Amino acid sequence: MAACMQGNAKRGILWTVITCVQCVFCVWTMPQDGAQAAAMSLPAASSWAAEASDAKRALPNNALPPTRSLPTVQLAPLGPEMVGNIRRVTLADGEKIVALTFDMCELATVTTGCDMAVLNFLRDEQIPATFFMGGKWMRTHARRVLQIMSEPRFEIGNHAWTHGNCALLSPQGLRTQVLWTQAQYELLREEALRRFKAQGRGEPAWLAPVPTLFRLPYGRCNGASLAELARMGLCVVQWDVAAESGDNRHPAQAKKAARVVAAQVKPGSILLFHANCVPLGTAQLLREVVVLLRSQGYSFVTAGELLRRGRPQLHMDGYFSRPGDNLAWDKRFGPDGTGLRTPFSGE
Repeated sequence: MAACMQGNAKRGILWTVITCVQCVFCVWTMPQDGAQAAAMSLPAASSWAAEASDAKRALPNNALPPTRSLPTVQLAPLGPEMVGNIRRVTLADGEKIVALTFDMCELATVTTGCDMAVLNFLRDEQIPATFFMGGKWMRTHARRVLQIMSEPRFEIGNHAWTHGNCALLSPQGLRTQVLWTQAQYELLREEALRRFKAQGRGEPAWLAPVPTLFRLPYGRCNGASLAELARMGLCVVQWDVAAESGDNRHPAQAKKAARVVAAQVKPGSILLFHANCVPLGTAQLLREVVVLLRSQGYSFVTAGELLRRGRPQLHMDGYFSRPGDNLAWDKRFGPDGTGLRTPFSGE
């Protein structure tokens, strides 16, 4: 069954239904006449230059729920053939395209940063990218999220409210982590639309009503959580290349790490980075990886576009580079990964 938005006709939403050998799903796409609109980004409310408030722990922590707890737009459930997490995409023609994805998240107990060096590099190089944002992180860095929403090449996915571990959360806790994030996205999207309207512009074609892609915090899941995410209409997008390892701020280390990353990339790969100032040196590593991949003939698309062009490889296990390599995270940051000492329920 296709993952379609309820009430999309009223909103003038365009969805492309992609039929694979074993699956059908919908991907947010830009209308044919949307190219001109895409070229006009909403002017940023503030500079894209890095500021002190972008640093890790620079902004105060707010552990309260969002002001809206349920999104107004609900996604239709995915069919059983889409239960699982997507690690990469098989491309029929072997086209050398990959997706660069960036997690932007924080726990209930702390704030993280916004890596403006990463964002500005992607903008300067005109590289499409997908940002998987935690809902609480969105609220902390609302000003930066609005800027990201103004960029036609950028896509936003759901990364749970406070980085809850989907293998450990209760069913209610999992749903709340997802729905609060969808609702927070809606609130910020509504503000972005108000700003577009103030500029005399229509609704941007690239800004989906709610995210349709989800990334598992810690890469952890189980069969029950994957089934529930599919019922909520979310495609779970993981990665087959975990790019970051250690501190890459030193140029020599970044070059060395980039060679390791590039050697793992294949057509249809999904690369994992972070853009929340954890870990360190992501921007330096990203620059080197992009140089190497471009020299090998690769180009870049969003995760949603990658899904549209090929057949997703679905798995029922979640991990960084090999099965079981993320189990240690189950014992850190509280009973279900949010940083709280008690299980998260959303109550």
